[in-house]
Amino acid sequence: MNDTNIKWDTIFYGRKWVSNIIETIQKKDVLHSFYLKRYLMRAMMAGFIISIISVFVLMVKTTFAPDVPLGVVNMIGSITFSFALVLILFTNSELLTSNFMYFTVGLYYHLIRPMRVLNIFLLCFFGNIAGAFIFFAILRCSDVMSPDMIALLDQMVQTKTITYDFQNILVRAIFANFFINIALVIAMQIEDVFAKMFVMMFGVTIFAFMGFEHVVYNATLFVGQLFYDMPSLNMLGVLKNIVAAFIGNYIGGGLIIGLFYAYLNDHGQFQTIKNVKKSQKKLAK
Repeated sequence: MNDTNIKWDTIFYGRKWVSNIIETIQKKDVLHSFYLKRYLMRAMMAGFIISIISVFVLMVKTTFAPDVPLGVVNMIGSITFSFALVLILFTNSELLTSNFMYFTVGLYYHLIRPMRVLNIFLLCFFGNIAGAFIFFAILRCSDVMSPDMIALLDQMVQTKTITYDFQNILVRAIFANFFINIALVIAMQIEDVFAKMFVMMFGVTIFAFMGFEHVVYNATLFVGQLFYDMPSLNMLGVLKNIVAAFIGNYIGGGLIIGLFYAYLNDHGQFQTIKNVKKSQKKLAK
């Protein structure tokens, strides 16, 4: 059978899905190129939002913990944390881990250079962390963080930096961003706003309840620990966690989801996209 006669859009996501990804990449690239401060501010907002929700989760868990079984408390906390992705996406904020998927698709179709992608990743991550610093600097001036919340934060940070080894963090990070980005892939096919929200929330709820590792979320916890109990923070453990979670999140979101679906939806119908730069070089000669 000649595969050119197959309507791939009826089998896989097809041209529309990749076109949406490409449009998103182009907007992010233009924003990064010509409006660097605005791009950085969008990344800071994502870090600010995750920090707010992280503290919200701490408050929810410590509030329910005395009277509710641990498993139920963890599920409530996981659902609560899923609000973060909804807020980030609907405010057009820049989150590093979702960019892993988008820009890997762009790399597959040769729309952007690897070094430029790396620059965007690092700037986005810096912005996410800067947003967390701003949030906790403001929060530290209040009494929102109770002793129980600080103790729970300390326990979580100790687990992530000391208890877990590099390999454990890496594997947990792969699954974390797999669930986040598979939820995004599904949400992109849905028009209804509430259905989109539900899909995004259940993907995050799964990874949060399972205790998987998200590099930006972890970084916000470490920033919080800097403000509330800096002497107990193991900096080598922080570095280990950030590096392992960064690599794992890229594998889970960039390779397993981004590269997988870029290849799956490429059956010759995007050949012109991949050859744009080659054609431009020929014309220039």
